[in-house]
This record gives sequence, structure tokens and C-alpha cells, in this order.
Amino acid sequence: MNIIVFSGRQGGGRSRYFDLAHPLTLVTCALVVLGTVGTAFAIGMQLGAHAGNAPGDPSGWRRVLAEQKSEIVEMRARAQDRVDAIARRLGQLDAHIIRIDALGKRLTTIANVDQRQFNFDDEPTVTPPAAGSGPTSSQIPDLSSQLSQLEQRVDLRDAQLSALENVIVGRKISDSVRPAGKPVGEGAISSYFGERSDPFTGEEGFHKGLDFAGTEGEPVVAVAAGIVTWAGERSGYGTMVEINHGNGYITRYAHNESALVAVGQSVTRGEHIALMGSTGHSTGPHVHFEVLHNGTQIDPLIFVKR
Repeated sequence: MNIIVFSGRQGGGRSRYFDLAHPLTLVTCALVVLGTVGTAFAIGMQLGAHAGNAPGDPSGWRRVLAEQKSEIVEMRARAQDRVDAIARRLGQLDAHIIRIDALGKRLTTIANVDQRQFNFDDEPTVTPPAAGSGPTSSQIPDLSSQLSQLEQRVDLRDAQLSALENVIVGRKISDSVRPAGKPVGEGAISSYFGERSDPFTGEEGFHKGLDFAGTEGEPVVAVAAGIVTWAGERSGYGTMVEINHGNGYITRYAHNESALVAVGQSVTRGEHIALMGSTGHSTGPHVHFEVLHNGTQIDPLIFVKR
């Protein structure tokens, strides 16, 4: 058998003789035929797999579109669930801010401060959305805008509460260091501030404080917070404790049996600072209580009555 093989270069052909009866020729032909059939079979399988989506088969594409629509519906439902959850959380946060507003109003009233400076009814200035930013779905709220408004409300309330706290704390500190009350738990005033007869000489003299009669060993307490500037013997006062409260105020507690504090120690209102006695220029157990403001003795009675 003659087979003519054409060359791709010059278009010429060559003649070859193949003996079909030869075993090698038969095997070669068989392999060529099997390869061709295998390739055709594979191509046929691929075409068969996509036959349902072929342009000539609309039912396959309708099936794909139906599946995609189902996925879209499912994704929309999941997105809506998340939006609903965020909207519920925003509602809870808004309710918390309303309660904070109510607390701020109450604190403003209690602190007796100018409500024009701490108006918890004010709303922050909100920048409107830019024109042409797109429509907002009626079912899905504009969460970005709500979050922005909520954030501005929180910032405003935080600033107002911080300022109000500073005012209240400042007043509390001022009140804690201002003398108020008696230096003893029990005991009546035995001698007042001002002119009186000296119990030792009988001559007129000026009494610079209040005397509280009591029992020896009874606790003497500080009438305000401050720093101890004297704790020991002083001429005429016996064992005395002196406390500096700042703002020009100083208190003195004299004729004690002993002091319970030391110089430089910080004390609070009501703290025990000494034990009542009768040391120094004294006729019996009592506490001589003085209040000085900017170096001048003033009548302690106005502080005792507070």
C-alpha cells in the first residue's frame, strides 16, 4: 500500500509504501484509530455535560436563573435579619441616652447650677446627608445616619456630664474643707466667743473661741478636712491640735489630754484628733475651739450651727 505524505513547507509530497500485512503496520494503525476514537469520546462527554445549558436548551438556563433567584432571596433575608438586629440595638442605646438625659437633669437640679449651661434637652447639630446620595429603602433604615446622630448625642452628653461632675466635685471638696459642726460628739457650750470675765483674774478679756464642756478622755473630732500643722504643747493652750483647711481657714482644738495626730497628717471631717483634757490655762475638762480666717479669729458659732 502506498501512502503519500505532504510536507507543510513546500507543499510537496513524498510517497511511502506500507505493507498492511506487516505486524508493525497493523499495530500502528490500530493505535491511531483508538486515539482518534478516545478523543472523540471525551469531546462527546463534555458536550453532553453542558448540553443542558446549551443555547438551544432554554430549560437549562431557566433552572440556573431560578437557583440564582433563590440565593438572592436567601441573602436578602439574611441581610434584613442583620439590619433588624442593628436597629433593635440602636433603639436600646437610644433608650439608655434618654435615661442619661433624665439623670443629667436631676443632677443639675440637685447641684443647683444654671440649667442653661447644662441643658440636657439640647440635641447636637446634625449635618444633613449630601444631595444625590441615593434613595433609602423604607424597609432598611439609614443606619449610617442613625449611628452618626447617636455618636454625636453621646459625645455631647459625655461633655456635659464631665463638666457637671467637675462642678459637683469642686463643691464637694469646698464643703469638706469648710469648718462645720461641733468638735465633740456630746457637750454643751460653756463659754462663748467675745468679751467675758477671765476665770482666773476676774478681769474683762476677749475670748477667742468657744468652750465645750465634757468628760476627760472624750474624743475630739476635726470639723473639716485638712492638714495638721500643730500637735503638741503651746503656751496657754496646753496640748493643742491645729489644722489648716485651705482657703484661709484654720481651726484649733486646745486643752487636750493628748493628741492623736501628728504634724503633716491629713485628716477628714469627723476624724478623732485628740482626747479631751484640762491642760494649759484651764479650769476643767473642756475643748477650746477656735476658727481663724486669713489669720483673724472669727466666731466659731456660725460654723457650729451648720
